[in-house]
Amino acid sequence: MNNLVKQPHEKELFGHPVGLYVLFFVEMWERFSYYGMRAILTLYLAAPIILGDPQSGFGWSNGETLSFYGTYTMFVYLTSIPGGWIADKFIGQKKAVMLGGILLCIGHSILAIDAQWAFFTGLLFIVIGVGFLKPNISTMVGGLYKLGDDRRDKGFYVFYIGINLGAFLGALIVGAVAAKYGWHSGFGLAGIGMALGQIVYMYGTKYLGTVGEFIGKADSPNKDLLKKPLNKIEKDRMLVMFLSFLIIIVFWGAFEQAGGLMSLYTDQKTDRILSFSLPLIGNEIPAAVFQSINAFFIIVLGTAVGSFWHKWKNKGKESSSLFKMAIGVIIMAFGFLFMSKAASEILMNGDEVAEKSAMIWLVLAYLFHTIGELCASPVALSFITKLAPIKYASFMMGAYFAATGLGNKVAGFIGGLSENAGDFEIFTGIAVTCTLFGLLIIAILKPLKRLTHGAEDYKGTKNEETGGFELAEN
Repeated sequence: MNNLVKQPHEKELFGHPVGLYVLFFVEMWERFSYYGMRAILTLYLAAPIILGDPQSGFGWSNGETLSFYGTYTMFVYLTSIPGGWIADKFIGQKKAVMLGGILLCIGHSILAIDAQWAFFTGLLFIVIGVGFLKPNISTMVGGLYKLGDDRRDKGFYVFYIGINLGAFLGALIVGAVAAKYGWHSGFGLAGIGMALGQIVYMYGTKYLGTVGEFIGKADSPNKDLLKKPLNKIEKDRMLVMFLSFLIIIVFWGAFEQAGGLMSLYTDQKTDRILSFSLPLIGNEIPAAVFQSINAFFIIVLGTAVGSFWHKWKNKGKESSSLFKMAIGVIIMAFGFLFMSKAASEILMNGDEVAEKSAMIWLVLAYLFHTIGELCASPVALSFITKLAPIKYASFMMGAYFAATGLGNKVAGFIGGLSENAGDFEIFTGIAVTCTLFGLLIIAILKPLKRLTHGAEDYKGTKNEETGGFELAEN
């Protein structure tokens, strides 16, 4: 049977459900808006107050800026827990994503207004909107695939490329527009991106079928799964998921220096002058644009890293999600050694920077951070969809993003220490700590894997019938 006689939600494209590409573009535009806003957030807060100037900011110190950044990004992800719980208990993932998109459109639009009340109000709407959208759209990606379908990991890599395509374009374009026309022009452009994502979602729901529908409604074939208690296998899997969240906190606590300490370091201590001029930005690269490097590398390397792990598994070598996550932490840690090298080049004249570090160290740091992220983050998303019981599907994804949020808060705290401890000490400390942590996870891998009860072996069993995110009709 070909696609011409199938229902929209039954169609496939490039070996995956068409619904995957709908969610790909929704998430791409949502991340365009979020990372575009994030790319200029700390720079805006730290910019001096200049009345009547579109480049005027709040004039906060680095410590105040990083503390606020860590707290804000923490709450962005912590709201994923209530967002996921509401979806599981009351409205389903599909409606939760719709609601989250509407709130995000409102929030980003308000940020375009040049007023202090608008800034904080807009951020509040974004916090709540991400809480509804982020865990539920990721859950829906898992729901596109039946239990035991080994396309799921590959599907998450495709989805993850969409996330980072949006992040790349957002940081690059919003950062350049903000540098040229002012902060609030950048915030407004991020809002336009979110509106496009909402339009894609409203049009594309027909390709999702029953994926994301509320399973507790009367006519749902899975309505009874909200009522059954967890069995021993499900409890063990819940335990190992919560233990894996510690890896997530450590990983993002280091990685999210990109939007905090590394962003301010780029702005204040990196030589960003080119020997030639570029359209729109001239010969000085805006600091915010550097945050697009990570996303660019993900777009370029995403498929290659996914293929590497696929071939690695086919050779019979260790390829569990927990192993990949641990390796990702170690590789990411290595990237901070390049930041240590950058910090060693800095020469100070009192409180002024007399000699700045070269851009190449930033680029190399982002390269290794990207490879580490590709080993850990999309794998972690897929890991949750394999282990979580269906009645806690969105809640557990929300808990995963809450762990990400705690990692962001840790990142802000660690970044703030640089004012007293120094950049070199902070970057080197992160590299050493994360390497040791990754090695510890590998050392205790066997007992952790036992708690998964073979959920990653692609062998459906009776014990797995109540696990995963699949609706019976999928």
